[in-house]
Amino acid sequence: MVEKTGFIFESSWEVCNKVGGIYTVLSTRANTLQTLFPDKIVFIGPDIWAEKENPDFVEEKNLWRNWKKQFTAQSQLLVRVGRWNVPGNPIAVLVDFYPNYRHKSTIYYEMWEKFGIDSTVGCGDYDESCMFAYAAAQTIESLYRFLKLEKKKVIAHLNEWMLGMAALYLHVHTPKIATIFTTHATSIGRSICGNNKALYEQFTHYNGDQMARELNMIGKHQLEKQAALHVDCFTTVSEITGRECTQLLDKQPDIITPNGFETDFVPKGKAYDEKRAASRQKMLQIASQMTGSGIADDALLIATSGRYEYRNKGLDVFIESMHRVKKANPKRAIVAFILVPAWIKGAYKDLQHPYLTHELVEPQNDKISEYLRYLHFTNEDGNPVKIIFVPSYLTGNDGIFNLPYYDLLAGFDLTVFPSYYEPWGYTPLESIAFGIPTVTTDKAGFGIWAQQVQKAKQSDLQAVTIVKRNDNNYFETAEAVKSAILEYSSYDEQQTAKARKSAQKLSEKAAWSHFIQYYMEAYQIALKHNKFK
Repeated sequence: MVEKTGFIFESSWEVCNKVGGIYTVLSTRANTLQTLFPDKIVFIGPDIWAEKENPDFVEEKNLWRNWKKQFTAQSQLLVRVGRWNVPGNPIAVLVDFYPNYRHKSTIYYEMWEKFGIDSTVGCGDYDESCMFAYAAAQTIESLYRFLKLEKKKVIAHLNEWMLGMAALYLHVHTPKIATIFTTHATSIGRSICGNNKALYEQFTHYNGDQMARELNMIGKHQLEKQAALHVDCFTTVSEITGRECTQLLDKQPDIITPNGFETDFVPKGKAYDEKRAASRQKMLQIASQMTGSGIADDALLIATSGRYEYRNKGLDVFIESMHRVKKANPKRAIVAFILVPAWIKGAYKDLQHPYLTHELVEPQNDKISEYLRYLHFTNEDGNPVKIIFVPSYLTGNDGIFNLPYYDLLAGFDLTVFPSYYEPWGYTPLESIAFGIPTVTTDKAGFGIWAQQVQKAKQSDLQAVTIVKRNDNNYFETAEAVKSAILEYSSYDEQQTAKARKSAQKLSEKAAWSHFIQYYMEAYQIALKHNKFK
């Protein structure tokens, strides 16, 4: 274990910045790390809030006041120091990285000269990510000097390709800091799937460098690959992604660090019952208002959620499955919610759209809407199956539900995540933690883990139903999901209670109290491999 006098610096674009699943990984793990290393775990994130208040960050202006002045004078970077507003309240440093754009050419030349990374072919969010990563590494280096940690055991943990440049900076400038780099999904693997190429059938024939050239991913891929090759410990979140790293990055992970969940995020007893009741009431009210028809109180409420990756997350399969459920004309009313943020103008205050709660900026280019129209999902009266697309982040002020995601999640009966590409799968884990059975696939890291733990049959709906997914079985997957939904809709109260209890019990096996051991081992590997220690 890292000595009490040492420090762990961890950085991600999603520190105090709720964007996707990595936020959940870090924010729920923070409490366990803060308990193990009180105020010796420091999270570093981007300060992108300008004049707006960041609800995830509580500034403490006196904390490391002298360091802030010194660092800003040396680097021209402004930083704020405070606490991440999550259980454990660990120290967090937010850095304004935009001044680094003035030195972008110099920064990129250093990466080309030392690691052969061609940043001239970086695209999309490449520049922004790299400028932040470089600033995060500068922050770590400066704190390392200020806190006089040169003789201590110090670890820097960098997450995802976006922090790859931080790992490489530290490798060059402060090699005594033991580095860990975690890829939560390889950039090239995600791109292969996102471009409708067959990942699994052709897997052993793919060359990461070649595919990066073909898919215009050279900058991100080179950065991620070099970070994986040069850190003291390289990790990923599941065995399936470990194989992907070995094939596409030419680097086998030193250890698998699966994603856990913090049970403190789940309300207990009466508090849970109240949140569930409030959520159900709100959803039934919204569904009734949108469809113009009353929705039965015992309606089965289903959700899918996550990042808007239409094929990778199986959003297409989910819609196709609900279409098949609709054609089956089930006896029980069913309302399905697609909780996937998109580009929106604002809420439909009058809720007169047949399936959208918020107005899209470019509805003609939206794949979810396009498929719903193609399948004639108009939520007409007379059919018990309705589907509602919620394209807004659920932070508690979306203008329609005005409930945070977890509060809304508590009201569902079943969740469905028919992923084609899913290195782990936080959404189904969150679901069972809230006592909600879920459907996922054998291409999700979480699905594989759940299958191993519960040794479930493919049709078992007691906690997690796992359907087979490959490059060519789109309609078979949709049919399997349809069957799972219809089976669950037929459960009586006793069966439902059993399934919910089973879900919560399974989620306990994925608590951070169990999974943190893999991080402890990763820390030891990094310290052992760091030849300067």
